[in-house]
Amino acid sequence: MGRSVSYPPGSIVAFTVLGVEDSDEWEFEYEWLRDDLVDRATRLFPSLEPHHGWRGREDRILARSAFADFGVSVYGELVAVWIVERDDGPYRDADRRTARSPRARRWLAQITPRFDAEFGDYDCLGHMSNGEGVFRKRVA
Repeated sequence: MGRSVSYPPGSIVAFTVLGVEDSDEWEFEYEWLRDDLVDRATRLFPSLEPHHGWRGREDRILARSAFADFGVSVYGELVAVWIVERDDGPYRDADRRTARSPRARRWLAQITPRFDAEFGDYDCLGHMSNGEGVFRKRVA
């Protein structure tokens, strides 16, 4: 059974590729990509601060705000850059006291066009019955 790149449920997702010509350079290129994504995201959305963490086993958190996690997931050369409402314990505890979730959803809805324009190089056209994604490169 095939599969596609992972990302957290409910995420705003943009797709790109990690073009590595020499497999020995993969780790270097991946580290460079992570640093570049954090720089671009924190410049575009100043409320984000660098953060190291994971959502599940495949989705790496690179930055975090009071409302959202920003991160990256990689499968082969396909990269999912995503931002999603936080779901960690401290966030849920704070949400019970001050109802952060509606504000988080509103903020995420407002930033979607800028996020997609900044990070999306490919459009996901859909998924086949075996789970593999079908993507098309955007025209510049």
